[in-house]
Amino acid sequence: MRVFVTGATGFVGSAVVRELIASGHQVLGLTRSEDGARSLAADGAEAHRGTLEDLDSLRAGTREADAVIHTAFNHDWSNFAQSCELDRNAILTMGAVLEGSQRQLLVTSGLAALAPGRIATEADEVPADGPRASEAAALMLVARGVRASGVRLAPSTHDTGDHGFVPRLIALAREKGVSAYIGDGRNRWTGVHRRDAARLYRMALEKGVESGPYHAVDEEGIPFKEIADVIGRRLGMPVVSLSPEEASKHFGWFTRFAAMDAPASNARTKAALGWQPEWPGLIADIDRPAYFES
Repeated sequence: MRVFVTGATGFVGSAVVRELIASGHQVLGLTRSEDGARSLAADGAEAHRGTLEDLDSLRAGTREADAVIHTAFNHDWSNFAQSCELDRNAILTMGAVLEGSQRQLLVTSGLAALAPGRIATEADEVPADGPRASEAAALMLVARGVRASGVRLAPSTHDTGDHGFVPRLIALAREKGVSAYIGDGRNRWTGVHRRDAARLYRMALEKGVESGPYHAVDEEGIPFKEIADVIGRRLGMPVVSLSPEEASKHFGWFTRFAAMDAPASNARTKAALGWQPEWPGLIADIDRPAYFES
C-alpha cells in the first residue's frame, strides 16, 4: 500500500513510517519543514509538504494514497479546544476524499479519560462531548461509508525520545527535589512502547480497520507509585506520598494526570489483529539512563 501519514516526523508517526517501510509499504509523509523532508527521505519515505491547517495539502496527500494514518496533533495545552477543532477538520477533510472508495483511514485517540476508575475496553465509546474529537469525527465518516477507525494510545507511549508524561514527572522531581505520588499511589496508568504501537497501526491497515477501535496498551494498569519509585531511585531522591492538597501545589496543572486511574484492556485488539507487544514495558523502559540524560 501507499500510505499517507500525518505527523510523520513526530514521536509516534516516525515509528509508524519506519514500520510501514520495513513491511514493504510506500509512505507519503506530511511535513512542514525541510529538515522533516530530509528525515523522511533518510527513512525511505516521500515527503509531502503541508500542515494540518492547510486543508488543500491534506486533500492532495490523501488523493495520492491507498490509505491514511493520522497521528498529527498540536499538543498546545493552552489552546487545547482549538487544537481539537483543527484535528476534527483535518480528519473530516481527508475523509471526504476517501468517500466512495475502499481506502482506509486510521485516526489517533487516547485512553486517559475513557473510563475513569475501571478497566476500559474497546467496546467503550468515547464521549461525544469529550475533549478529543478524532474518534467522533471518524464515526461521522463511517456513517458516510468511509472505512475509518481509531487507535487509542496509552497515556504513556514510551521509548527513547519520549517528551510526554514521564519526562514531565522527571522534570517535576528535579524541580521539587522529591519524586511524588498521590495518596497510596495505586491509581493506574497504562503504557505502550511506540514500536509496538506502530506495529498495531500497520496490522490494522493490513487486516482491515473494521474490527477497531484498537487499544495500543501493553500492561492493563501500572500503579503510579511504581513509576515514582523508578524516578526517585534514578535521581537519588526521596519518594513521597502527597495529600490531594499537597499534590496540587507539587504537580500544578499536571495534577489531574498524576491522579488519573485509567487502566485499559487490549484483549479485543489482540484477538482481532493477532497483535502481541514485544518491546519492553513501561517500568523496564523508563528504568534506563536514556530517560534521565537531560
